[in-house]
Order: sequence, then C-alpha cells, then structure tokens
Amino acid sequence: MGLETVVKDIMDVSQVEVSRINAEADAEVSNILDEARQSAKKVMGDKLAKSEDDIKKLRQQEISSANLEVKRKMLNARKEVLDNVYSRTTDLIANLPSSKNKELLKAIIDKYQGSGAKIYSNKDSEKLVTKLSSLVYAGNIDCIGGVVIENEDGTIRLDYTYDIILKSANDKSMKQISDILFG
Repeated sequence: MGLETVVKDIMDVSQVEVSRINAEADAEVSNILDEARQSAKKVMGDKLAKSEDDIKKLRQQEISSANLEVKRKMLNARKEVLDNVYSRTTDLIANLPSSKNKELLKAIIDKYQGSGAKIYSNKDSEKLVTKLSSLVYAGNIDCIGGVVIENEDGTIRLDYTYDIILKSANDKSMKQISDILFG
C-alpha cells in the first residue's frame, strides 16, 4: 500500500464521517425546526384563542355599555315626559276656573279649619279665603293655590296648598302614571 492509498482510505473514511455528521446535523436541525414549528403553532393557537376570548369580552362589554346607555337615555326621556306632565298639571291647577278653585278651597276649609286659628293663602285667593273661613287671615304665601292652617302659637302647620297636594298625589301615583304613559 502506498501512501496515496492510505491518504485515499483516510479521505474516504473522512468523507463517510463528514456525511454521517452532516446527516446527523441535518436530522437534528430538522427535529429542532419541527419542534419550533410545533411550539410556534401552539403559541399561535394559544394567542388566537386568547385574542378570540378578549374580542368576545370586549364585544360583550360594548353591548352591555350600549344597552346601559340606551336604558339611561330611555329613563331620561321618560323622566322628561313625567316632568312635563307634572309641569302641565301644575299649570292647569294654577289656572283653575274660579268656580272650581272656590269649590276646592271651601271643601278644604270646611274640613280642616277646626284644627287651627290662622289661615294663609296666595295673594289671588286672599279675598275668597277670608270670605270662606272663620279663621284669622295671617298673610300670603307663595303657592299655586290652597291654604295653610296654623294653630294659635304657630307650632302646628297643616299644609293644604295645591302644590303639596299635587306633589303627594304625584309621589303616590308615580308608578301608575308611568304605567299609563309607558305601558
């Protein structure tokens, strides 16, 4: 065997060894790439699932927020209508025909004047109240109508003004009024 044959054998063995090492390296690279792809798919799947959950939550929050806003606007509109009805009712009562006003004042005074010594009314009803009542007329008050009856020392005041009667009726009947107007 000559030196060239030995070199050739060494080269052949080396070539085989290089091929084997390259094959192992390629297999390892392939395994690493497959693991990386699998890991990337899992990460992407997890991220996608989380993103879908986040989108669902955001969508639900937006829907809830929009529903609350609609309810708030509906309640505000209803309140505005109810306030308007109350205001119009106040105006109607303030502008009662004198015969109706006299009738109401007479009924209140006849029923409650025995509970007091003094009586108050608005300026417009002063003459009528002094005519209908045997109580001392004590002065004018700011109201749309009705009377306030007071005992001698002023410790007890019975408020029968139309303002208070209307407010009390409104408070007691708010649900019924709302049901009639809005179903």
